[in-house]
Amino acid sequence: MGGTGEPQTAGSDEVPLRTRCAAGASLAAALGAAAIAVAGLVREPVRLPLVLAAVVLATLAGWDAVVHRGVRRYVAGAIAAVALISGVLLFDLHALWRVLGVIVLVVASLAAARVALHDVEQAPSFATGPVGPAARGVLLMNPRSGGGRVVRFDLENEAHARGITPIMLQPGDDLRALAERAVAQGADVLGMAGGDGSQALIAEVAQRHGVAMVCVPAGTRNHFALDLGLDRDDVVGALDAFGDAAEGRVDLACVNDRVFVNNASLGIYATVVQADSYRNAKIRTAAQMLPDLLGPDARGLGLRLDPEEPDREIDTDLLLVSNNVYRVERFSGFGTRARLDEGVLGVVTLTLDSTADVSALLAAEARGDLSRHRGFRQWSTEELVVDSGDELIAVGVDGEALRLAPPLRFRSMAGALRVRVPRESRGAAARAPLPRPGAASVELFRRAAGYPSDRTRGVA
Repeated sequence: MGGTGEPQTAGSDEVPLRTRCAAGASLAAALGAAAIAVAGLVREPVRLPLVLAAVVLATLAGWDAVVHRGVRRYVAGAIAAVALISGVLLFDLHALWRVLGVIVLVVASLAAARVALHDVEQAPSFATGPVGPAARGVLLMNPRSGGGRVVRFDLENEAHARGITPIMLQPGDDLRALAERAVAQGADVLGMAGGDGSQALIAEVAQRHGVAMVCVPAGTRNHFALDLGLDRDDVVGALDAFGDAAEGRVDLACVNDRVFVNNASLGIYATVVQADSYRNAKIRTAAQMLPDLLGPDARGLGLRLDPEEPDREIDTDLLLVSNNVYRVERFSGFGTRARLDEGVLGVVTLTLDSTADVSALLAAEARGDLSRHRGFRQWSTEELVVDSGDELIAVGVDGEALRLAPPLRFRSMAGALRVRVPRESRGAAARAPLPRPGAASVELFRRAAGYPSDRTRGVA
């Protein structure tokens, strides 16, 4: 076993000068447009806030538009255009030079932002090549996942229309047995319409038999689909992967003999997942349990990690082991992965030593920069052994609540799974890893200040 990086709290890689200058120019141009609006309407108490709001909204939406594709780009671009036009119409059109100045500076800000954020539309998370249609495609469907998305999108009939054999999971059915039977009957491509736990199970069957897999985002969060580059809102469109498609290999990971596609967590998150009320009320359940889990009387995990900490226990409140490295943003959602084919496990620990650390955690959670917390550590390795003095450890594996006997042996299964995605998907082209509206503006400020984000710094 060998690690591929040292534990770290935050990187110190410098932001390139060109990127800093472009980010600064974008922000300066936006401020210039706002200044012209204020100077021109300083004696107009009614129109001034409206025009200023329109200029700011046009700029923020425009920044988001330049770093996204598909529906997100069109929506953000439309908002920017409407806001800018509204601001111009509210302006004093007799002062034509002011109107033109605002327009030119907003456009210049967007152009400079595109240069500053050139790497935000990242390369695909895995390499793909073209493949022909599946000879005998089978789609397994969980009608209860994602609040009934399978039924809502009529996936059974959509599959029939494409020559795909649909198999609807019924209460009491064994999903693994259904998948094994499908392969035994000649299926060369297995698809799964359901949550990430079901995706992991089908991935294991597909990997063992050497057949390709199709992920259909019919679950609740669909993190695996997101990192594959699929549009999680286009459930039906994912079925195009059974036709002329793009195929590549991605990694899987396992804990003992349990395969997972996303991550396995121990500690705070794993304990919350074990609660009976979690599935129907995730946020409320977490809010009720966190004070006790993070309070002064909370018990640490008392884990021993090999190769990272073979000789002593780690008093940590959270341990996350992931299939490749996550760009960590929030406790409630661990962000995205730049790659799915690096053949490593991502390891994250979060330690809270005081009440101040808990307050800092909540603030970091709100900002979406959990990796800045002083108790945060992250590294990568190909294998990891986690031991404990407890007979059983609560583990959340791809959102499924388990209790496993230590030691827990984690390992990366490099290139284990053949995955097909639609040729027009972002997985076959490029992905946009800024998930929240307004995130582009935060990224610009960070880069202008030379403050490296998770995209500009190397995470081991």
